[in-house]
Amino acid sequence: MGCKEQVVPGLIGGEDICKLREAVCVHVEKVYDNCREKDCIEDAVVDFVDNVQDLINNAIKVKTKDAEVVAVLADLEEVPFKRGFYTVNVRYKIRVVCEFCYKDVTGNIVNSAPKIGFVWFGKTVILFGSEGKIKIFKSVDPYHPLPNNVEGSNDGCGVLVEQDNLPNIKVEVAEPLVLNTRIKRVHERHHCGDDDRHEVESLIGPQKRVVVTLGLFSIIKLVRLVQLLIPAFNFCYPNKECIASNDENPCEIFDTIEFPLDQFFPPQKFDFLQEEHRC
Repeated sequence: MGCKEQVVPGLIGGEDICKLREAVCVHVEKVYDNCREKDCIEDAVVDFVDNVQDLINNAIKVKTKDAEVVAVLADLEEVPFKRGFYTVNVRYKIRVVCEFCYKDVTGNIVNSAPKIGFVWFGKTVILFGSEGKIKIFKSVDPYHPLPNNVEGSNDGCGVLVEQDNLPNIKVEVAEPLVLNTRIKRVHERHHCGDDDRHEVESLIGPQKRVVVTLGLFSIIKLVRLVQLLIPAFNFCYPNKECIASNDENPCEIFDTIEFPLDQFFPPQKFDFLQEEHRC
């Protein structure tokens, strides 16, 4: 079996094995544990940026036009008496855009301008992140200041930044699915003093609020930077030239684009099933 002249990124065959050149030590993030989550966030109250209480009170109906995860906050704590395991607390900040349908002063049914609000959703999972109690020191760019929470000096005199080697949290999340939007009476709670245990409900009764039900798919990982020994063929040289658009021959670029048949003839149900079976 002969060898290829050059191995390029992609699937490899048996004839590629003879092109292996060396074993390479690389510093990469290794996933020690992960889990997938399918959460149904039911009747989450939307906190709007603007004061929309009059719209809510007079609305005939409300709908959510868009939902997007704009931030994820996460922290971890060691699980007592279970070595290598961590409790991972994750909070999602979801931006929603709502539109209200209501009657104006003339009695006509109109739609409001889009109103932006936010929903918070939290969850806790337990994942394995292994152990390790060492300090890591690495060099930094002297022209960029260090974060406030990192020990070191900004004078650029060869200082190494100190970090711990706790596992890092990574969260991959798909955009939420809007399952339902409605107006519901919700009991408002107000804090009295600094002690959160002293709460009283509003004396005027439950208030009308917009609540949404969202479907959220996410993957939560614990990763660590480790050194791995992997086989290597060669440096990854580019094997093709870049194609640049220009004003002189724009049609040449257009000719390289395939006709988008799927846009004119959307795939049918069995087409999707065949794709799933091929995967």
